[in-house]
Amino acid sequence: MAAAYINTSLPDVSDRMLFAVPKKGRLYDQCLGLLNNIGIEFNRKPRHDIALVSNMPIALVFLPAADIATYVAKGNIDIGITGLDIIRESQTENDVAELMRLGFGKCKLQVQVPVASGHVRTAADLVGKRIVTSFINLTRQRFAELEGVADPAQIRTQVRFVSGSVEAACGLGLADGIVDLVESGDTMRAAGLHAIDTIVDTESVLITNKAPRFPRLADTIKQRVEGILTARRYVLCQYNIRRPDLERACHVTPGRQAPTVTPLEQDGWVAVSVMIEKRSLADNMDALKDVGATDILVLDIVNARA
Repeated sequence: MAAAYINTSLPDVSDRMLFAVPKKGRLYDQCLGLLNNIGIEFNRKPRHDIALVSNMPIALVFLPAADIATYVAKGNIDIGITGLDIIRESQTENDVAELMRLGFGKCKLQVQVPVASGHVRTAADLVGKRIVTSFINLTRQRFAELEGVADPAQIRTQVRFVSGSVEAACGLGLADGIVDLVESGDTMRAAGLHAIDTIVDTESVLITNKAPRFPRLADTIKQRVEGILTARRYVLCQYNIRRPDLERACHVTPGRQAPTVTPLEQDGWVAVSVMIEKRSLADNMDALKDVGATDILVLDIVNARA
């Protein structure tokens, strides 16, 4: 089932799971960091788009992010990482299985217009006008909703494809509005644009073919990624508390399942160990102090199996 694009001069990968990751762009560095954290060891040679994993029966395939969902859907690739926006743009969401969302590469696909065009306040104000985008399908679907037609091909709005520098289209007089990804918004603001509608909130997604050749290996990858995401989300909090105050302390830090409580040598005291979310760490520590906890320690979690 190895895909036709594989160079025949490379080693045979027919007995390996093919794992596609973006070869460049906004997801590339974060994907490499994730692969390293889940223990995938490989050496990618310069100008090679396939790298054999040395400690697992996997071959990494470096592809344009825009192509990964299509290859996974067709079965040429077993598992891959790409953006939710790309999955929906390629219209493959019914042909791939979403294993999990990865929490990085978050951005928004938005309809944008020049700040100077004050009369255009909503996407509906662009109906029948000119839109430039690299997300043709999602843009047509959105304007089909606004125009109330069932077939996106029937819309009156003129949607043209541009592969790069989409933000320059309005300034050059090519469009009345654009549809593009917005992460920080710096590029949009620098081009004198602002967003008037959000089509998709997107992030990176781990996907697999619906009939994977290596289901157990895919499950192993999923489990490892889940462990890393759990470690990024939680810290381990340890503290001492008088037993009469334990119930109130556990109300502050209930943990993912339940706190671990251990009696101390000092009579009437217990030690508590519990996982808490990083985002609520400061508030939880303050609340623990208020209910009488002492020796409150916070430890980073490198990896986990929850």
